[in-house]
Amino acid sequence: MSRWSNSEPLRSSMSVYGPVVKIHPVVLASIGDSYERRNEGASRVIGTLLGTIDKHSVEVTNCFSVPHNESEDEVAVDMEFAKNMYELHKRVSPSEVIVGWYATGFEITEHSVLIHEYYSREATNPIHLTMDTALQSGKMNIRAYLSAQMGVLGKTVGVMFTPLSVKYKYYDTERIGIDLLERTRDAPNTTNGLTSDLCQVGGAAGRVQDMLATVLTYIEDVLSGKQTADNSVGRYLMDLVNKVPKITAEDFETMLNSNINDLLMVTYLSNLTQAQIALNEKIVVL
Repeated sequence: MSRWSNSEPLRSSMSVYGPVVKIHPVVLASIGDSYERRNEGASRVIGTLLGTIDKHSVEVTNCFSVPHNESEDEVAVDMEFAKNMYELHKRVSPSEVIVGWYATGFEITEHSVLIHEYYSREATNPIHLTMDTALQSGKMNIRAYLSAQMGVLGKTVGVMFTPLSVKYKYYDTERIGIDLLERTRDAPNTTNGLTSDLCQVGGAAGRVQDMLATVLTYIEDVLSGKQTADNSVGRYLMDLVNKVPKITAEDFETMLNSNINDLLMVTYLSNLTQAQIALNEKIVVL
């Protein structure tokens, strides 16, 4: 482990600037899980943030915790563990790079500057993400910061952490888990399982139908003069109409039936493979 002594951080109350930080739900779940599994006596956990960077945003898609120890005078971080974990992640997701690091808690501590210095050597302009797992403000506040050196020429006074805009983004596969958590929010003691594929398709079709009904209502209100037309909404609707493929009902039905047959074949082969594996295990035991 590498050890560092204290340094004084500064946190800016200036307006938000810099890239937008887009966080995926799996990252928040992983941070919460690492906090629940922390060592006895540890006040917080830290870890590496992985993702992608473009000109205007930083997208955090993955993370892993890093062992560390903190005292009043120094902090020790297992940098070798962090490097090995990153090398393993690169084998699975080569496109994900180190974009920063996270820490649980509400405030930026003196040790945050020291840990941030290490990540500044691993990534260009790394972000620092804080997650209030203790719910000190009554909710799980999530904040992102970017650091900047402060001081006069030749003499560094300290580091200033400036807040960034935080947005939440999810893949379609992550949406399934979010919907499941949403159903158990009002009744945490209730057990809910994942819905079947057919139910998910039905639910998606129902949502699309509701959105189309809203669009039709808006169009009818504009045509009847009940509502003022919005040019931006009109452009979105025109773009939506242009994206609809021009296909006959017969061709669409043929394509849908073909895809359904392919899906049923894959499902059948998957069940057959599972049955064969289970049968092989019983034969081996005998």
